[in-house]
Amino acid sequence: MATTVCLSRALIAPARFTAVQCASSKRTTSTSSSTKTRRNKTETTDGKKRVSKRTEPTWQCASGCGACCKLAKGPAFPSPEEIFSDDPDSLQLFKTLIGPDGWCIHYKADTRTCSIYNERPTFCRVEPEVFENLYGIKPWRFNKEACTACVDSIKLVYGSESQELKNFKQLTRGR
Repeated sequence: MATTVCLSRALIAPARFTAVQCASSKRTTSTSSSTKTRRNKTETTDGKKRVSKRTEPTWQCASGCGACCKLAKGPAFPSPEEIFSDDPDSLQLFKTLIGPDGWCIHYKADTRTCSIYNERPTFCRVEPEVFENLYGIKPWRFNKEACTACVDSIKLVYGSESQELKNFKQLTRGR
């Protein structure tokens, strides 16, 4: 369950990436397949071996969602003090980003976009290296962990039957 807590932490701030650093990486649109397939060998009741395919989600940002920009997520998620317990600079920066409505002050509700996306703080980034540095999540587990974190945030912000959740699941599972 510790991993689940880390996932929730990942999107409370949206993803508590290293200190107060900013980067200028651009959002890219992925045209590659959004799933990866693992082959599992299983034995059937008649003793024959067969190969089954299990499709795992591949994390992608669902454009027009913004659930991660809801910074004040409530008691179901770890507090900013818990998330940034070893990083007072990030805690201070994070707190300055919370608007009176609980949303990030840079979130534009009318377009569901971030006004500082290319210069957003590192803790607003969902990347394998960041998840490893902040949460100890190995890169091979990144997709599963990031997808779970997003699902948790989307359910909290928009609801478990929301179109945003359906869109995210379709995007990450390729269905």
